Amino acid sequence: MDRRDVASNRGRSFARDNGRGRGWRGGGVGRSGRPSTQPPPSTITPSVTASDAPPIVGTCPDMCPATERAQRERLRDLVVFERVGSDPRSTSPSLAVKKFCRTISSTSVQASDIRPLPVLRETMDYLLNLLNSSEYSFDVVHDFISDRTRSVRQDLSIQNLVNDQAIHIYEDVIKFHILSHQRLARSCKDSDASSLCYLNTEQLMKCLLSLFDMYHIVHKNDSHSTREAEYYSFFVLLHLGCKTPKMADSLSLWYSQLPASVVRSNEMIFARTILRCYHLGNFKRFFCMIAADASDLQLCLVEPFLNEVRARALMYFNHSGYKLQHHPLTHLSEILMIEELELENLCSICGLEISGSGDTKSFAPKQTSFSLPSSISHSSGLYISREIER
Repeated sequence: MDRRDVASNRGRSFARDNGRGRGWRGGGVGRSGRPSTQPPPSTITPSVTASDAPPIVGTCPDMCPATERAQRERLRDLVVFERVGSDPRSTSPSLAVKKFCRTISSTSVQASDIRPLPVLRETMDYLLNLLNSSEYSFDVVHDFISDRTRSVRQDLSIQNLVNDQAIHIYEDVIKFHILSHQRLARSCKDSDASSLCYLNTEQLMKCLLSLFDMYHIVHKNDSHSTREAEYYSFFVLLHLGCKTPKMADSLSLWYSQLPASVVRSNEMIFARTILRCYHLGNFKRFFCMIAADASDLQLCLVEPFLNEVRARALMYFNHSGYKLQHHPLTHLSEILMIEELELENLCSICGLEISGSGDTKSFAPKQTSFSLPSSISHSSGLYISREIER
């Protein structure tokens, strides 16, 4: 019952007076792990369509239905966050959170198993509070919250809830996936972490496209989210690193379908400019704009590409100038907004030989040993030692 159709099909969705909508669904990502630049065709295959039965109104008062809690206690199917005193056979209504179910039919769902909107809001707040848990590794935390937020989305979908409160929940789910995007990218050193990055990006794209459908529906009732422009900008920033030749044409078509207020917003202008600077190699404006205009969540999406852009900038510096005119690392670290020690390490990875010591460290251009690394460690952000003019 999750929303899997694409944003381009949202014209078929209609809002109802009670704040419920029909036929709004999300999309996915391409096989390469990058966002799909052209939405896939509709793949809706529900066991019962919206026209066959009225939407269910949930009555479950807890984060997890009592029947599921009892069953999972018997099966010892409790995650560490749900256990009372570390006992895998004991939980409570304040700890257990409903699991995501892949095979669910509208004909077999009971209202007592579905959480109403206030309980879903409470559940979402509880899950977000776990995000900064330091007792367990982030992989464990991410797996738990990711599964339980999918269940939250599933309950919204089953009830066909499309209103301001449902949109706020979706925006918070996306916030979780973006924060995870940053933290998982920093630890993408093995196949397991890379797999988590891919799955997280996939769910992030699905949530965004479903959210855009919801925006489209509530617009018919003259309702707007205050964070709408920023969330549209996330979709653009997810195209950083995408090498598909027709990406620009695909995004241009997508831009033309957006409200004018979104296209002209500061958030969207920022995202489009960052994407353009990335592809044109305008690294100075790239870093200056991020330092001046990026929101916290936008920076989370851009951060995995900072060192890639820095490495390309080093390539430009190495190919320019005269051999006797060295490039001081102190100056380059200010332009590229990176600590000098980290820049020295990046130069070494790229095959550049550093000369001098202390504040006089530099590298000579025209070094034939330079090469762009196939993989590069992700940056921990921007280091700004002084204000830099655009």
